[in-house]
Amino acid sequence: MAVPPLFSPIPPAIHPQHEQIDARTGAWAESHRIGSDELRRRLVQHEIGAFAARVMPQGREEVTQLMADFVLWLFGVDDGCCEEGDLGRHPGELAGTLHRLLRVAQSPEAPLLLDDTLASGLRDLRARVEEYGTASQAARWIGHLREYFFSVVWEASHRSAGTVPSLSDYTLMRLYDGATTVVFPLLEMAHGYELQPYERDYRAVRAVEEMASFVITWDNDILSDHKERAQRGYYLNVLRVLETSGGLSRQEAMTTAIAQRDRVLMAFVRLADHLSAVGSPQMRQYMAGLRSFIRGSQDWGVNSIRYTTPDDPAALPTVFTSTPTDGGHEPLGIDAVSWWWDVVPTGPSARLVSPRSRREGLIAAR
Repeated sequence: MAVPPLFSPIPPAIHPQHEQIDARTGAWAESHRIGSDELRRRLVQHEIGAFAARVMPQGREEVTQLMADFVLWLFGVDDGCCEEGDLGRHPGELAGTLHRLLRVAQSPEAPLLLDDTLASGLRDLRARVEEYGTASQAARWIGHLREYFFSVVWEASHRSAGTVPSLSDYTLMRLYDGATTVVFPLLEMAHGYELQPYERDYRAVRAVEEMASFVITWDNDILSDHKERAQRGYYLNVLRVLETSGGLSRQEAMTTAIAQRDRVLMAFVRLADHLSAVGSPQMRQYMAGLRSFIRGSQDWGVNSIRYTTPDDPAALPTVFTSTPTDGGHEPLGIDAVSWWWDVVPTGPSARLVSPRSRREGLIAAR
């Protein structure tokens, strides 16, 4: 089934050193022996360095390289342990493995998994996160890694039982199992800034981040559907969820999923524009980073052989469209994310100010 051109209002870009970054990622995967020989061979062919280069087209090269290596490592976990490995159908055992890896990220000096190649790669990644980021950014990176691990155990429970989750549960799971949140701190590191706590904790910032995650993972499901249907245990894709829970045909599920991502992408643009207008210079940079994350994922998704699958070609689009199939302003009707529309602006609103600045303004007014 052909995937039609997807809506994208964000212009494409790529880091000028993308070829060198991709080559170094392949060398990094070999040096740490990420995954089996066969899995590593496949991952190196997926041009993951180009993915990072599209997400961080103007980022510091060393951080763009870190992201490329990290994403390849994530695929080593996701493909090797979860989707293709036996652990992906044994949630209890998978939880133990991932908790030990999490401890390596938290305390690299701990004498755990010393002969494990994934742990070796993670120790290297953790050292570079600490080198290029602040202590707060490193802590958030580890916290988001925990979210990712927790969600893939949830995935494993469905594989084990052979069940398809509800749309609301799947949406909640997908906000984390795509590992998008683990990239968010890297977006800051790539440009050498850090959002202030009063902005980071703003409810609208969490909404715009989750919207970005939704669009990226829905796009991934749409573009990977052809590849995934050829594998056993096809339970965890939004098209399968819509077919099962909504009684839709495959074509109807595709049309519905595209409409959902279009509506969310429109809401994302409105909210990101608002936050850029009322926030700090760091907020404007962060919104630009989220936009690049969305568009970079799209461009890589329609070009990487991970999804084009040349041995069994997928009918993926080669262009994008500037017209959404659904530009509605109403919530999607998915309970887990309906609150997003509460913070999407419908008119002008006040500039974001820190609690301290607000207190100082009140004191001055007295």
